[in-house]
Amino acid sequence: MTEAYEHPAFTKAKSLPEPLRGMFPKSPEEVDGWQPTIQVRALASTVLVVARTRVECAWSAYIKGVPGERHEDEWGEVLYCGDKLPQEIAVVLFPDFKEVPYAR
Repeated sequence: MTEAYEHPAFTKAKSLPEPLRGMFPKSPEEVDGWQPTIQVRALASTVLVVARTRVECAWSAYIKGVPGERHEDEWGEVLYCGDKLPQEIAVVLFPDFKEVPYAR
């Protein structure tokens, strides 16, 4: 009998310590209901950095200037239009993710 193939992302997710393991899908069945983990940091009242986990057991962080009026409404723009941070800087700002691969 042939052993079932497991996608490398699921293998990575299973190898992470808790609570990181719970942030990623570990099987095809978990992918449909999966939601990314998002963390927001204000570097200044008008500068936000946003980190987001990705389904392939990776994460990335983005930075962008914002009006600074309501960060809870402004982080989405950073995530979708911000500049991607280099891993060396992102890990300093989001140390919770240091054991997770950074998306290239």
